Amino acid sequence: MIFTEPGAAPIPGPEYLGETGFMDFGAASVREFTEKAVAGESSEIGKAVRLFYAVRDSIRYDPFSMRLDPTTYAASHVLATGYAYCLPKAILLAAGARLAGIPAAIGLSDVVNHLVTEKLKERLGGKTYFMHHGYAVLYLEGAWVKAAPAFNIELCERFGVRPTEFDGRSNAILQEFDAQDRRHMEYVKDHGIWSDFPYEMVATDFRAFYPPIAFGNEATGERFEDGKPLH
Repeated sequence: MIFTEPGAAPIPGPEYLGETGFMDFGAASVREFTEKAVAGESSEIGKAVRLFYAVRDSIRYDPFSMRLDPTTYAASHVLATGYAYCLPKAILLAAGARLAGIPAAIGLSDVVNHLVTEKLKERLGGKTYFMHHGYAVLYLEGAWVKAAPAFNIELCERFGVRPTEFDGRSNAILQEFDAQDRRHMEYVKDHGIWSDFPYEMVATDFRAFYPPIAFGNEATGERFEDGKPLH
């Protein structure tokens, strides 16, 4: 696995195009998802944009799905469940991009989320600091661009958050302000870029930072979008 320091750009190579246990684009579901998303599009920019919106809006954002089981981070698992939080959604986007011939990596940053529900804050031990927020990093037209397909459009509309838009040329990360110009998301620490998802590091950091309830496996039937954001 190749790690690129914060502020530096990876050197494109085969490590950013190959299949991994997490970016398992050899799985039939990932291939079908990708082929459907990019059908009829010939340019890499166009394929990347279509994949971004397919991941953003067809996979429901659900931070209650945070787990420490590595299998839950595989792209195929995300498609099997239909919901995930930022990291698995970024992995799915990166997997689809690689299958489409676009070099892709995973970027990690810590963020402060100023719009969080009471239930999520409780599960995170009272924190609104999110460690290792994940996004895909795609190599397009000679440049690496960041793309965070986390919040689906229905959630954005329900919570009054401006959806993240992606044109394949500019970074598409979560907006600083919501639709009412209230502070929404603040990036506070860059952890660099990885050629594969660094599961062991992330899991170790999560265990040290969050309470066990953050990764609870109980099937409560609660949906994140049914809560009300705290302002």
